[in-house]
Amino acid sequence: MEFDESSRRVIGCAIEVPRELGPSLLESTYRQCLACELSHAAIPFQMEVPLPVRYKDVLLDCGYRIDLLISGNLIVEIKSVEALLPIHQA
Repeated sequence: MEFDESSRRVIGCAIEVPRELGPSLLESTYRQCLACELSHAAIPFQMEVPLPVRYKDVLLDCGYRIDLLISGNLIVEIKSVEALLPIHQA
């Protein structure tokens, strides 16, 4: 898997957050702290961007939200779990 420089910078910010906070917090906390890191790194992003579902050529608002949309083309979804399970391996 290849990452461009923008992806590497975002990953660096994402790694910093749990290093600083530790485990066991809510996803919303990690999202806000990652937003802070991205801001400090001058990486443009949007939070809680609506994501409609396309059904038979109709866009439906089903309540989906992208946690963070970076530079308009990189989606970041925040997940917080107690332990990694086989399903979490990509």
